[in-house]
Amino acid sequence: MSTMTHTSGHAPVGDLNVYYEIHGEPTGLPPVLLLHGGLFDIDLQFGGIIDGLASDRQVVAMDLQGHGGTNDVDRPFRAADMAGDAVGLLDHLGIDRVDVVGYSLGGNVAIGLAVHHPDRVRRLVASSVSYAKAGMRGSENADAVGEMKVEMIAGTPMEATYLAKSPHPDHEHLQGLLDKLGAIFSEPDWTEEQIRGIAAPTLVTVGDADMVSLDHAVAFLRLRGGDVNGDFEGVPASQLAVLPGTTHFGGYADPELVLAVLRPFLSAAD
Repeated sequence: MSTMTHTSGHAPVGDLNVYYEIHGEPTGLPPVLLLHGGLFDIDLQFGGIIDGLASDRQVVAMDLQGHGGTNDVDRPFRAADMAGDAVGLLDHLGIDRVDVVGYSLGGNVAIGLAVHHPDRVRRLVASSVSYAKAGMRGSENADAVGEMKVEMIAGTPMEATYLAKSPHPDHEHLQGLLDKLGAIFSEPDWTEEQIRGIAAPTLVTVGDADMVSLDHAVAFLRLRGGDVNGDFEGVPASQLAVLPGTTHFGGYADPELVLAVLRPFLSAAD
């Protein structure tokens, strides 16, 4: 959890009342927008790195639909819709452009921002997210998420956080959240043309024991112009980082390692 002084509030975005936090002070670079993964929230996903990012940048973090302090609505989870929620929050805060860091579900939303709202994104970090379902390590991932029941996460920080922060803190709504997370695996893939056409320099991060395969992470990098002989062709704007000894749920568990990867990329000039 962040120990740095910050502000927080709720922003009306359509039928959502989006919970957000702002850490750090404005600088010459755009704010960093943080988008967490499914079943997580701002603190669970980013609590270990917010202070490090906000030491020299303003950081804006939001709880996605149905997560943390943001209410749920009668709408499935779709990356394009959630990207629209992020734009609504930025408009509410008067922020034109951001560097966006998205993890897993939040990574998919970050891709949606970069694809559908390219003028709002300067730099993109897509962590532990596949742009196509084929990038996941076998069908067991989709099957496991699609069949999740509240009993399976009983006693976990995800359950405790949901019941403590949600505007509708009961297991019935938590099961609805799990059902929506399962259904997102049926959402259409991003096309290679869409990924190739992203304007923002992109950092792809993945754990070496992630749900997302290393082959897919490399394919993602190639679509973003990477995997070249930099000594002769120059170092591409887009990059890949493989975090050692790291699983999907543990992707940002080593703050020192994660900050050493993220900060140089995010602090680079246009």
